Amino acid sequence: MKNLVILSGAGMSAESGIRTFRDTNGLWEDHPVEKVATPEGYAKDPALVTRFYNERRQQLNVVEPNNGHKILGELEKSFNVTVITQNVDNLHERGGSTKVIHLHGELTKVTSSRDPYNPAFVRELKSGEYEVKIGDLAADGTQLRPFIVWFGEAVPKIEEAMQAVEKADIFVIIGTSMNVYPAAGLLGYVPPTADVYLIDPHTVAVPSRRPIHVIQKGASEGMAELERLLGVQ
Repeated sequence: MKNLVILSGAGMSAESGIRTFRDTNGLWEDHPVEKVATPEGYAKDPALVTRFYNERRQQLNVVEPNNGHKILGELEKSFNVTVITQNVDNLHERGGSTKVIHLHGELTKVTSSRDPYNPAFVRELKSGEYEVKIGDLAADGTQLRPFIVWFGEAVPKIEEAMQAVEKADIFVIIGTSMNVYPAAGLLGYVPPTADVYLIDPHTVAVPSRRPIHVIQKGASEGMAELERLLGVQ
């Protein structure tokens, strides 16, 4: 089987009703990034940050994977698929994808405030436990914090993502502006022999001179077209 590697961003989940952060009417307009997505913001007001991510988790109970997610899950029958996502929701998994690398963390997980990337302290929340309260403690006795990679923090999964990209026969970029590093830099690790596709309804300035097959559609329509181009349908 050929290795199909996907890099997905907020546009992948937008069709499911999850608000993006950077677009017009995005989440950053209501919640300044420095207050809810930095270690400093958390240290200053942990209650605000905890509430912000509780609200994001509750949204997972009312949204569903879109056809783009589902098609990607189906492609595992024909390809060795690895999804590298900048998204923190669980829609790829719910859409059927079984190998997902979350670069920016996962909404459904919580961890230690002191040692957030120690696997011993990372815990998956069940859907009925999505409301974290001040006073809820990790195994090391510190306040539970979201398992989210905040601005200013290292991206612990980037090496794993690079290794997957280096083995790609087909590399597909879906719904990302290619402005956020280190994720945007992954294109530089794609083998020169690999086919590269870009699925996005908007024009994306890709930081590369290599040939890229552009599918200017949203995630669901774009993934359906990709299926046809890959000869799956």
